[in-house]
Amino acid sequence: MSELGNLSVIFDLDGTLVDSEPNYYEATRQMLAGHGVTDFTWAEHERFVGISTLETVALLRDRHGLRPPVDELLAETNRHYLELARTRTRVYPEMRKFVELLAAEGVPTAVASGSSPEAIEAVLAGTGLGAYLRTVVSADEVPHGKPAPDVFLEAARRLGADPAGCVVLEDAAPGAAAAHAAGMRCMAIPYVAAQADQFTTAALLLRGGQPEFTAHAAYDWLAST
Repeated sequence: MSELGNLSVIFDLDGTLVDSEPNYYEATRQMLAGHGVTDFTWAEHERFVGISTLETVALLRDRHGLRPPVDELLAETNRHYLELARTRTRVYPEMRKFVELLAAEGVPTAVASGSSPEAIEAVLAGTGLGAYLRTVVSADEVPHGKPAPDVFLEAARRLGADPAGCVVLEDAAPGAAAAHAAGMRCMAIPYVAAQADQFTTAALLLRGGQPEFTAHAAYDWLAST
């Protein structure tokens, strides 16, 4: 048995396992540009880190007064994103090592993401992470996205795990809040370092984000808690 006992680990995907935010930004920028909004910036995109693409598109539709319905704008954004996700998604090297370490130790793992099932599949297949992470939950499959706990609770259910025995890795404050609401501990690795103070419920906060994360240090922390 693993040193982690009955612990299960649930990963957020975007910004945690992979640096997909540049792809989401570019997909959203292309969608907006197609409807005459040409000044969408990275700084504006950062405000939407951690919430689902559906919620992002709905907010942007209202903000910019776009006429097409949300589902049409969402489909357009997802189409742009999938084209990018299949070939341009970068896995954080230490995260890949961590996933492989957990797999070697037989630790149950899952992905719980605000992305669509199609986007998650494209990223996991394109990066090779799908060979290790076979339990996957999209926010599209549950009633409410993060910061509601639904995706994490569903991931625990599919793993057959007690939520209290799950640790979540997250890069965004809404995800950390969702983990807390699910009764799970959270290791927070902020994608936007300036937002580190928002992770008030995290059991472990790496304020510097991914540069501070190492696979073996993360494993040792799990083993000691």
